[in-house]
Amino acid sequence: MHNKSLSRELSLISLGLINDKGDFKLNNFQIEEIFDSALDSLINHCRDELDNCESELENVSQKILDSELQEGADSSFSNVRDLLKKSLVKMETIMNTLSITLDFPKLIVSSSQIDIRDDVKQRISNIINNLKIIDSDIDQVMHGWRLKRLPRIDRDILRLAYADINFLNTPVAVACDEAVNLANKYSDMQGRKLINGILRRLQTVKSQ
Repeated sequence: MHNKSLSRELSLISLGLINDKGDFKLNNFQIEEIFDSALDSLINHCRDELDNCESELENVSQKILDSELQEGADSSFSNVRDLLKKSLVKMETIMNTLSITLDFPKLIVSSSQIDIRDDVKQRISNIINNLKIIDSDIDQVMHGWRLKRLPRIDRDILRLAYADINFLNTPVAVACDEAVNLANKYSDMQGRKLINGILRRLQTVKSQ
């Protein structure tokens, strides 16, 4: 994952750990704590995804075994099954490798990748310190909706895109693409459609 994409995802998770109602400030120590919690959440999410993959892998393997028992030595299926078996072995190897490396993100971010940590802190600070302005500007392009009515994850994805465009000088197209990627991973279908429409209107406003 590209550093900027990783920092956006960590920023999104971090924002979800912060109350987005009322006026407040966060000091550097508090942001650091939130960042570490977000990183742990991301690692745990990855572990959960691996567990799900492992379960699916076992199901597929069992289905192949069942088909062998039912069909016997039917040569028309044997080549396909052999290929599937080799693919499963390869998938298991990949999963084992990923399992070992899951703790690397925390080590990398905490030590050499200071730019990711600083980028996340900057994004969080920009949003928290300008929350009213950000929400008001997004509300202006939400036809028939208010930002506060959206699920929290959708609000934060839009806020991150706004901060990218208005505070971090990120090209509008890049900011929108990154927001859509986050929506595809963390939001539902309705949320993705809504975010897409709002981002297009934000893009139009920015280009005027």
